[in-house]
This record gives sequence, C-alpha cells and structure tokens, in this order.
Amino acid sequence: MDRSLLPLFAVLLSPWTAVGDPEGPAPVDGAPPSKIAVVGAGIGGSATAHFLRQHFGPEVQVDVFEKGEVGGRLATVTVNHNDYESGGSIIHSLNLHMQEFVKQLGLKYRRSIAGKTAVFNGKEMILEETDWYLLDLFRLWWRYGISFIRLQMWVEEIMEKFMRIYKYQAHGYAFSSVEELLDSLGGSGFINMTRRPLSDSLLELGVSQRFIDEVIAPVMRVNYRQNVSIPAFIGAVSLAGAQNNLWAVEGGNKLVCSGLLKIANANLRQAQVNAISPVQSGEALQYQLSFTTAARTGSELYDIVVLATPLQGSVGSGVQFQGFSPPFNQLPGNYHSTVATIVHGYLNTSFFGFPDPRLFPFASILTTETPDLFFNSVASVCPVNISTGFRRKQPQEAGVYKVFSPQPLDKSQLKTLFRSYYSVQVTEWQPYSHYGSSQGLPPVELHSNLYYLNGIEWAGSAMEMSSVAAKNIALLAYHRWNRQTDMVDQRDLMHRIKTEL
Repeated sequence: MDRSLLPLFAVLLSPWTAVGDPEGPAPVDGAPPSKIAVVGAGIGGSATAHFLRQHFGPEVQVDVFEKGEVGGRLATVTVNHNDYESGGSIIHSLNLHMQEFVKQLGLKYRRSIAGKTAVFNGKEMILEETDWYLLDLFRLWWRYGISFIRLQMWVEEIMEKFMRIYKYQAHGYAFSSVEELLDSLGGSGFINMTRRPLSDSLLELGVSQRFIDEVIAPVMRVNYRQNVSIPAFIGAVSLAGAQNNLWAVEGGNKLVCSGLLKIANANLRQAQVNAISPVQSGEALQYQLSFTTAARTGSELYDIVVLATPLQGSVGSGVQFQGFSPPFNQLPGNYHSTVATIVHGYLNTSFFGFPDPRLFPFASILTTETPDLFFNSVASVCPVNISTGFRRKQPQEAGVYKVFSPQPLDKSQLKTLFRSYYSVQVTEWQPYSHYGSSQGLPPVELHSNLYYLNGIEWAGSAMEMSSVAAKNIALLAYHRWNRQTDMVDQRDLMHRIKTEL
C-alpha cells in the first residue's frame, strides 16, 4: 500500500477535479451537524458511519442508504446448506482497522485450513508448493535466483511505510486527497508508483522477467484479474495480500459491515439515491438527497454527505448531481469485470496432468498469462463457518470450488474443469478499477461537506484501503466542519508525532 503527492497545480490540472470550494461556508453558530448521509453500506460506507459516530458524537443522525445488500462486495452464496465467500475473502494480518472492528464487534477469526498452491501455464504445472518450506525456498532460488528475496524486501518496505497511516489517524490527522495521504506515507515515490507499471518497477529492482511471468502475473490475475501492467502501488497491495499471514471472519466477512452499522447506531435506509443537490439557506449549505424505496420516492436534507459507492463507468451508482457549478455527473474511468463461479462437483484433475485425482495435492491453482486459458484461478474453498471436525475435501470427492474468469463459463468450459458437478452459482462482479498507469486519482472532496470514499480504489482496492479511507473522511469531515485546518494536510507528520509524544 503506498502512494505519494503531487504539487497542487498538478492536482488541479488532473482529469479528476472537485466541483466546488471544499472549504465552503462555516457552520453558522459553531453547532455540530444535525444529519449526515452515507451512500453505500459496503465496508467503506459502514466503516465511515462508525467513524463518523466516534468523532461527531451520539447526537448527530447518521443515515446510511443502501440499494442492495449490506456488505456490498463482501457477500456469500449458499451451497449444500453451507455459506461460502463470493466476494472479498481474505484480510491481511497488518490490517489494523479490520482487526479492531472484529475485536469491537466480538467476532471471531475463521480457522485456517492449510492447502498447497501451484501455477499452471495451460499445459503443465510450472511451480508447485510442497509440504517442506526449505524445499520450496530452494526451488524458488534454483528457478528464479534471488528475485523472490528482492520482491519480499520491496513489499515489506512499502508496507512499513504504509503502516504510518495508523499513527497519523490515531493522532487525528486527515488528508484532503489521496495524493496528500500517499505523500505523507512515502513521499513522491508513492505517487510515482501509482503512475508506473508494476512490471517496470520490478525489472528495475532486479526481478527477473521469468519470475514476473510465472509468479507475479498469476498473483495479479487471481487478486485483481489484471496483468502486470497495472500501477506498481496497486501491485504492491496485491502482493501483500498474497502472503501467508491472512485471515477471515468466522460467519462471513460481511458481518463486519452489519456490525459496524449497529454499533454506529446508524439508520439503514433501503433505498436508491437518485440525485444530490446543494441547497443554500443564508450562510448554511445543505444537500438534498432524492431517493426511491420499494414503497415511495422522497427527499431529505443533510449537512454532510459521504458517497461510499462507485461513481465511475457502468458500475456507477446512478446518482445525478444537480445544481452544482460547474456541473458534473459521472467521474471518468471504468471498473474491471470478473466472474466468480462457485461449483459443487468433482475437479477434473486430468486437465492439470493428474489422471488419478488421489494424487492431486493442490487446493489452489493459479494461471499464467496464456491466451488459451479461459480462467484465472480455481480453488477448493471452505465454508464461512468451520466446525471443529471440518476437513478439506480430497480431489476424488465432491467439493466446492471457486473459479475466477473474465467471462461466464460455458458448459464446455465447465466440463473441461470438472468431471461432473451438482450445482453452479455465478456472480458477476466489477470489484476493481480498470487500472491504467496514466490516470489520475479521483478527488476526496467533491464539494464543501460532500466527500467521495471510493476514489481510494484507484490507488489500491482492498478492505483495509476502504477502512483507511473511511477513517480519513470521518476525520476530514470533522475538521472541515470545525475549521481545524491545522489537522489537515500537514507535512512532516512523523516528526510532529514524535514531538507531541
């Protein structure tokens, strides 16, 4: 996780621009806001509601609008009386906000079930994990030299810098843009990483092309369903999520979202927000939200609005911005489509070179960038509730598998991957931004007291990235409302914090 800052003039010249003065009018009498709206009840929106409650106190009304299911891209499907993650499924051990959420909500960590991974190039397994760690290290060294060591040092350095955000946020500091946030963590190096392809950065590090093709590309395909031309910062986020120190929530990761809304005492409103309009009354600026529920259409006024839903491309929320000067509607950019197929059946291990399924030792298969391959990965998955006696199904048994692919699998493709199957459930997601090395980063402040959370996804998409953005927006909204400019976009924060201590 990383990024950096551009000079102000570069931000202003970027294709992502705010629609008004973020400072805006001050509250008339210094009173706290009366009503705050959050649009979207995924991890970003639910975490925002939680943090807003922490900073603004118990009196403010927090309404969370959600047109679909709470959890958003954290979702499950039911197969044979068990639930399985169909959306975001893993959390890194260094994700401190997510850890704190689980602790506060009294949730439990899901028991980890070990399983080996291999990389398939369409013809054969080119990389296989074994039961012996030292043997795996020797194989990596023999095939790739010290590329894997260089990669690990690079990711660890980036993660160490990113971890500074927790200290900054604990001391109450906020940032008015993604660029400012990243610059505070990693200087100009982080911003450069959002604009430079991952492959170029790794080659410059001395990582071999073979390692990039056979190890890095498969990880990008399974995590972001894109290739090694994605920006280096996003690649680093993805690679951090490919490490072994990962966890998930017992009962499903989406429980974090519903739990946060509950402890935030937020009003969940099952409604589609159709339009947002600024309403000026004397010195006070409010926003009118027009919405549609199953029973009616309506509108209400809010002092602060946080959009925690995508505004770009076909996946955009459909919110219209009316009465803004200059006018705007949809932000530029698109989201990348991917398909998650949950199959209950018998894996065709012969396709992977193992005619006898009893000899097939792998739980997860990643794939290289190969034109003939129609899927990105296939993995044996465990239910969100794991009993004490649970064991992973053996390949000769009927198990539950998750297949990621660019397009829905047709019958011939399903028959290629599975000898036979009982059920197939398909979820089409647009979970990640379609990353390009030349694009800018969306604004955080769209207008005075109008904030956009999902812009963080254009620097890196993960549950913790959304949680960090949620905390930042809650702090930013609080400081903007109370005119505490000394807590926003401050430089040399590490020195400041040491001085405060």
